[in-house]
Amino acid sequence: MKNKILLSIMGLLLVALGIMMSITNGKRVQIEQVRKEVSQVTKTQKNVTTQIDNLKTTYNANDAKAKSRLLEFAKAYYTFNSQSDYDKCFNQVSDILNLSNDQKNQLFDSGLDATGGSRIDNLGLTSQYQTATGYTSDLDNQTIESLATVVVKTSGTGQKAINQTVLLHGWFDIKTQKFTSIKINNTHY
Repeated sequence: MKNKILLSIMGLLLVALGIMMSITNGKRVQIEQVRKEVSQVTKTQKNVTTQIDNLKTTYNANDAKAKSRLLEFAKAYYTFNSQSDYDKCFNQVSDILNLSNDQKNQLFDSGLDATGGSRIDNLGLTSQYQTATGYTSDLDNQTIESLATVVVKTSGTGQKAINQTVLLHGWFDIKTQKFTSIKINNTHY
C-alpha cells in the first residue's frame, strides 16, 4: 500500500510537473511575442526619430538658404554707383528670384525719369550695402518667410552720405529654392 501511495504521489508530481512545463512553455511563447513586439516598436521609433532628424536638417538647411539668399539679394540690389551698375543688378540676382513680370518690373524699374534720362546718373545717386541681419519664420506650405534689416549708405550730388535702414521681406519656396515675392519697407513687389 505504501508503494501504491508513493507511486500515486510520484504520478501526481509528474502530472503537476507536466502541467508546470506546459504553462512555462506558454509563458515563454508569450514572452517571446512581447520581445518581438518591443523590438518592432524600437525599430519604428528609430525610424520615426530618423525621419524627424532628417526633417529638422532639411528645414535648417532651407532656413539658412532663405536667409543667405535674401542677404545676397540685398547686397546686389543696394550696391550701385551708376545707372549701368543698377541695370546689372537683376542679372546678378535673377537665379534666386521667381517673381511675376509685374513684380520684376516694379522692383527693377528702368530708372528713367520723365524726360527719359537716368534718375541715378542725373542725380548722382549712389548706394552701398553696409550690413544686414536676416531672420526666418516658420515653414508654411513649403514657404519660408525671411526678413532682413539692411543698412545702406546712400548719397546724391551735393548730398552728404547717410546710412539708411531698409526692411526686406521675402517668401522663399523650398522646392524651387527661389523667392516668389519680395517686399521692401512693406511695399509689395
